Amino acid sequence: MVGTSRGTLEHPEQATEAFVTHRNLLFTVAYEMLGSAADAEDVLQETWLRWTGVDLDTVRDHRAYLVRITTRQALDRLRTLRRRRESYVGSWLPEPLLTTPDVAEDVELADSVSMAMLLVPETLGPTERAVFVLREVFDLGYDEIAEAVEKTPVAVRQIAHRARAHVAARRPREVVSAAETRAALDAFRRAVETGDLQTLLDILAPDVVLLGDGGGVRQAVPRPIVGAGKVGRLLTAALARLAGAMSMRPAHVNGYPALILRLDGELDTVLAVRIDGGLITGLYAVRNPDKLSHMGRASALRR
Repeated sequence: MVGTSRGTLEHPEQATEAFVTHRNLLFTVAYEMLGSAADAEDVLQETWLRWTGVDLDTVRDHRAYLVRITTRQALDRLRTLRRRRESYVGSWLPEPLLTTPDVAEDVELADSVSMAMLLVPETLGPTERAVFVLREVFDLGYDEIAEAVEKTPVAVRQIAHRARAHVAARRPREVVSAAETRAALDAFRRAVETGDLQTLLDILAPDVVLLGDGGGVRQAVPRPIVGAGKVGRLLTAALARLAGAMSMRPAHVNGYPALILRLDGELDTVLAVRIDGGLITGLYAVRNPDKLSHMGRASALRR
């Protein structure tokens, strides 16, 4: 994949310009594959190092070549991360990102980086996940994907078909608008702040699932809590104890409205939701401080 460094050394400005131009796209590819902004940044660093060793005179399409490097680096890291996640304490959730308003305007991109959707490809193998992301999210051609994952185009078509069917059976039933998500979150926040259990139950689906990620560092529910009654009582009781010290504010996270919880002014939890049929069917509470480091600035995602 990597040729001699002659082309890059002769065209350093061209190499830098190409990387900077496509950096947000490359970050998005890596983040969607890994569910981790920190690991995606590491992948971009590796991509840059390899890009500086490429003979640019032999590269026809800078974007495609950079995506290929990024995909291979992300695949290597994904295989390592999957082994690490097997020993993760409690539920594992993707690392939340503050996102810029334009991400919400791209409905397909926002859907693909939503907390609910990022969890679905976790059930795929590394190569299947890469093929799914590159085909369904970024609409790359089979030949281009084949080069990135080092498979034949025929094999990639088969993998894409299997991955698409696998994801379709598990993804949210509908693409929900930001306005609908915001309305559900506003109702949720009012119910929690007032301790109104009945109003909370009215917006929770009967089979709602609460997942909490503390990473073994902060307290979180150790396993999924299922059912509106259990989830409602747990949330109202837990948040009532923190009422004086807690504040909840809306924010755009992973392309959709979410809530940021602060305790005594310090960032404590990012709470995202999944909506189906106008009801909250999934609650995702990220408390692991290692996963909140990117919440200080908005990340620009691109397709």
